[in-house]
Amino acid sequence: MAVSEWRPSRLGDLVEIKHGWPFKSEHFHEDLRGRPIVLSVGNFRYTGGFRLAETSVKEYRDGYPKEYELAPSDILLIMTCQTAGGEILGIPARVPDDGRVYLHNQRLGKVLIRDGADVDSGFLYWLFLWQDFNRELVTSASGTKILHTAPSRIGAFRFELPPKGEQRAIAHILGTLDDKIDLNRRVNETLEAMARALFRSWFVDFDPVRAKAEGRDPGLPKPLADLFPDSFEDSALGEIPKEWCVGRFGDVVEQLRDQENPLSSPEALFHHFSLPAFDEGQSPKAEYGESIKSQKSRVPTGVVLLSKLNPEIERVWLVDVRPSERAVCSTEFLVLRARSPFTRSFVYCLARSPLFRQQIEGLVTGTSKSHQRAQVESILNLAVVVPTSSIVAAFDRSADGLLVRSLACRRESRTLAALRDALLPKLISGELRVNDAERFISEGMA
Repeated sequence: MAVSEWRPSRLGDLVEIKHGWPFKSEHFHEDLRGRPIVLSVGNFRYTGGFRLAETSVKEYRDGYPKEYELAPSDILLIMTCQTAGGEILGIPARVPDDGRVYLHNQRLGKVLIRDGADVDSGFLYWLFLWQDFNRELVTSASGTKILHTAPSRIGAFRFELPPKGEQRAIAHILGTLDDKIDLNRRVNETLEAMARALFRSWFVDFDPVRAKAEGRDPGLPKPLADLFPDSFEDSALGEIPKEWCVGRFGDVVEQLRDQENPLSSPEALFHHFSLPAFDEGQSPKAEYGESIKSQKSRVPTGVVLLSKLNPEIERVWLVDVRPSERAVCSTEFLVLRARSPFTRSFVYCLARSPLFRQQIEGLVTGTSKSHQRAQVESILNLAVVVPTSSIVAAFDRSADGLLVRSLACRRESRTLAALRDALLPKLISGELRVNDAERFISEGMA
């Protein structure tokens, strides 16, 4: 079928955009007890898709019009955003099918397909992620500091609409890549949860020591079980295993302080580990030096990044940098390398452990809620439990394999995301036909 058989279309002839309801903030709850969830712009991520971040969950306790309850797979669009974040105007999200009730808030537009419109909802989702669509919304938006779009402006967007079968094929190709990225995300979460659970069992709850002290089998192979003591002793952090000690976080890690100004190498390609990149799925952005405007910290291989900004938001990044890659990060991150005999896996799990998170949250200075920081020296002086080197080595033999597999999943996801983002405009515009997409993917993955 030739591209000439695609027909010129106006979005407003195919869909209607419905405004949300102004839910009142005084009726919000954040206790996650099964009340309806009011969706907001904070539940969207830049690349599209739904992100139910715990920090942005708002539940509603009082009555509301039932027409603003959403159904699974409903598509919502961002209608209002900061000027500096104009790239998210019109970004879509699908309502998840997880048994919870979600509510349609103001500043979000619900997409309703008109009766008789020969358009597939899956194709529309990817159309809304097309940069041509976003650019037109930004160009036609009102406001200076805050951009606003409207149903009429969304409806005015014109494009070439393929036949419905090809629409579905396009949505399937892009959706398959997205599904694999999502599967990798869930695998990552499982692998990291396993490593962190092992750390908590050994170094927070002291399960093997507790079992031996109570005369129970610790459930470990004998050579491993023999590494753990069978009693506790008092310390500044309470009871800890005998022969272990309390030290400083700075005894476990070395802070690397090398900095670089990427503007000095404008044509060099950097992997930029920024705070927004962490928040958008822990995927560093590939940028040329000319586009990175401020001094950054160098990121070598084998380090862990720990954010000192707003430490109540847990930003601990197990970075994936190869020796041939040039990487930098925000100076809001501490670049940490494990001191011998400690390991990257141990440092990563320690920095995400409950007691450490509780301690670092207590270090904040600053009056602005959005710009509270923990001082570097205070972080390095935090008290931590220091086990024997033999137990650290045993932990690393188990945990490092899990975390290396997690990093491999993340790297694959970055490749898949790059393929998806390259395919999207070519497929939506008809530059690349569905029959050629599989070859394109095979060549990209080679």
